[in-house]
Amino acid sequence: MADRDDPDLPETEPESEYYRKGPLRLRGDQVPETTTDQRLLESGSSTDWVHEDPWRVMRIQAEFVEGFGSLAEIGPAVSIFGSARLHAGTRAYSDAREIARRLAESGNAVITGGGPGIMEAGNLGAVEGGGVSIGLGIELPFESGLNDHVELGVNFRYFFVRKTMFLKYSRGFVVMPGGFGTLDELFEAFTMVQTGKVTSFPIVLFGTEYWQGLVDWMRESLLATGTITEKDFDLFTLTDDIDEVVDAIGPGGRV
Repeated sequence: MADRDDPDLPETEPESEYYRKGPLRLRGDQVPETTTDQRLLESGSSTDWVHEDPWRVMRIQAEFVEGFGSLAEIGPAVSIFGSARLHAGTRAYSDAREIARRLAESGNAVITGGGPGIMEAGNLGAVEGGGVSIGLGIELPFESGLNDHVELGVNFRYFFVRKTMFLKYSRGFVVMPGGFGTLDELFEAFTMVQTGKVTSFPIVLFGTEYWQGLVDWMRESLLATGTITEKDFDLFTLTDDIDEVVDAIGPGGRV
């Protein structure tokens, strides 16, 4: 086998240099200008979609099959969500890493979106805790590749397929500080639990300073106008205590 330290060998391109498109790895002129999701949801006067969409259905079906086949045997798992922009050195990153480590030690696999920031922290903590570190990547124009701590990675073209995997294979969500994507996953989980689509599904909001404003708005606007009920506040736990996170999620049964 060739010595990778040999100075005569060409340098290997870092994984982050590549653009991920489902199972494909692209760079240079091969990187598309739009994402698969964007093209699927695009509306216009052209009727080309009549001929293209049946083939899209086959691709979507293939992504479901790939996801189900890859994740079916991972055992009890918890998803950790949070911003890709909160990197090592931030309090949120270190907290996510410790939460993931503790959850892994209690028998849970850890699932993240596979990217940088809080997702990286979750995958790193899972490895440190001896658990399975899983990343569910997505085709995005401004992010590429999975972080280096993902042990089992699946890349998706379609957000809705990926979201199904998070809900199907997680037994709970830990939601760290994050942006629109994190809020999307959070309210998806609220909706699924509130409507009984998933049961026995703990949701933990970690970081009272970050999330308290949202909780207050839910009380002052949603509850006040009757669009949710007081019982809906039982759907989640708001805390700064890592012990409380671990207790709320519970052991995964693989210790």
